Amino acid sequence: MRKINSIGYHTKLCAVIGNPISHSMSPAIHNAGYDALDLDFVYFPCEVEDVKGMLDGMRAMHNFRGLSVTIPHKLAVIPYLDEINEVDKHIGSINTVVKEGDKLIGLGTDGPGALKAFLDAGVDFNGKVVTMLGCGGVARAIAFTLADQTALSELVLLDIDADFLKGLASDMENGTDKKISSALLNEQALVDAMQKSDVIINCTPLGMHPREDATPVPQELFRAGQVVFDAVYNPLETRLLKEAKASGCLTISGVEMFVNQAVLQFEHFTGEDAPVEVMHKVVMEKLGA
Repeated sequence: MRKINSIGYHTKLCAVIGNPISHSMSPAIHNAGYDALDLDFVYFPCEVEDVKGMLDGMRAMHNFRGLSVTIPHKLAVIPYLDEINEVDKHIGSINTVVKEGDKLIGLGTDGPGALKAFLDAGVDFNGKVVTMLGCGGVARAIAFTLADQTALSELVLLDIDADFLKGLASDMENGTDKKISSALLNEQALVDAMQKSDVIINCTPLGMHPREDATPVPQELFRAGQVVFDAVYNPLETRLLKEAKASGCLTISGVEMFVNQAVLQFEHFTGEDAPVEVMHKVVMEKLGA
């Protein structure tokens, strides 16, 4: 374990910014990775309101290397960056900033993190119908990543918020070549979507601690062989995943996306292969698993 007196002139600084930020597991995850590889890096949480001021400070400090960006700043940081990955321009938000020389480069790791979780579970999207429940920030990241990097046949978008739904549907239709369907999330729309869907992705907060009894999909709508992914990772196995598994579905916990996105950030910051098992273990310990 590194000691405070080992931090010096050459130590690279990384941080997570948001408001609030005290609950973040990111410092424990990243610092455990640095310790495992004996890297001269340190990662700390910063509760930030002045986003421009934070990025100005990042530019000014010779040893500031990277930022993780969380709510509510994933959109607010964009005007102050020099470059953004093309797919992230369509998504409209980023969660990572890397300082390369005198440039601040923005990118997203949520979508790629989710895709890796699917691929690790052996999911093949070729010709598949995917239903997305919820159209907020995480949904946008996953939707654009899947549309850009897989051969899914149709993406069905459902949300109770008409503005979120319309905005994502329009952006997907204009920014991808995939078939996009959308409908306000109600009982009939959910029934219709579940009947034809191969993959179901929950990006709503339903089932998140402390409301663990909630679920966005009644158990009777599942059919064996479907793939069900829940972006919620606290609890590790939500009611949605429990009932889907009991119905013969392949289930994927949101904790896999959370770890994967942190791993990708770590590798962008350090240029080293992340100690994935170490970082995964820290998350599971933090979640009491």
